[in-house]
Amino acid sequence: MLIGTILQSKGPHVATVRPDATVTELLTVLAEHNIGAVVVSEDGSSIAGIVSERDVVRRLNDRGAEVLGSPVSSIMTTEVHTCPPTANVDDLRQAMTNRRIRHVPVVAEGRMVGLVSIGDVVKSSIETLETEKASLVDYLHR
Repeated sequence: MLIGTILQSKGPHVATVRPDATVTELLTVLAEHNIGAVVVSEDGSSIAGIVSERDVVRRLNDRGAEVLGSPVSSIMTTEVHTCPPTANVDDLRQAMTNRRIRHVPVVAEGRMVGLVSIGDVVKSSIETLETEKASLVDYLHR
């Protein structure tokens, strides 16, 4: 299965924040959308970085509450792993596991077209396994 298939059912919407948004504003976006990470973008389609709940917690631990007024750019990850819609789900699952990342922006023709989480990838893998299992059971009962 391809990542583009996940995006077809999930949709293309990606929550973003500008690099100059405060960490408090970031937390509002995370809470409003009930998500764990946000892409940092000037225009909603380019990628300047990514920032997660874990990034916030770690910086709160390091710097204290002052981080809440800091710009998101001061805590974001700038080396963002991306993938195309044509990427294989199993390959991306392996890469996400090996790199210990939970969110990957999907990029086509230089523009962000979606975001997949490790949950999306695992759910897709489970659905594939269930379909294969049903086919095997059907085959055995013939």
